[in-house]
Amino acid sequence: MNWQAHIEQNPQVLGGKPCIKGTRVSVELILERLGAGWTEAEILASLPTIPAEAVKAAKLRADAAFENRISKAKP
Repeated sequence: MNWQAHIEQNPQVLGGKPCIKGTRVSVELILERLGAGWTEAEILASLPTIPAEAVKAAKLRADAAFENRISKAKP
């Protein structure tokens, strides 16, 4: 899956936080809910404006950001 197709950053939306395209739902919110033990189905039910792919895209974006930080930290 190409997470970039589902996530955008716009300085005029939520202060530039990564969000699900066309919404004001932040990747951070989705990741916080996952961390709190919410299931993908619970997240999608609570956020009916996001597509089903949004949760997976949020996870993949977080993975990419984490890997980018790790690779930058290596000597």
